[in-house]
Amino acid sequence: MSHIALVTLVVRDYDEAVAFYRDALGFELVEDTDRGDGSRWVVVRPRAASGTGLLLARAKDGAQEASVGAQTGGRVGFFLHTEDFAGDHARMSAAGVRFLEEPRHETYGSVAVFEDLYGNRWDLLQPTD
Repeated sequence: MSHIALVTLVVRDYDEAVAFYRDALGFELVEDTDRGDGSRWVVVRPRAASGTGLLLARAKDGAQEASVGAQTGGRVGFFLHTEDFAGDHARMSAAGVRFLEEPRHETYGSVAVFEDLYGNRWDLLQPTD
């Protein structure tokens, strides 16, 4: 096995999720295929990334709907690496991304926790070289 290709993120609505990840986070829409049964195969990932993408999967029932925004139990569950922390932080803030803290500069790098449109917690992180 060489890598994890996709991680599923349960969302309420395909289009609002695509808009957030594309417009606010700057991700690219890799695939959006109608599966013919009312569902879609929607994949986004950071621009210029060739690795893991997010499969945006619309909740199908009450149990899945209850997990939207809480897939990691309130912990930071996603780690978005950047090579321009200050620039990406400013761009994302201007796009309406909600940061839960001011940027911190730790021994391992610059970091700030933010929430996606559903409340899932992410680290924006520029690792120390």
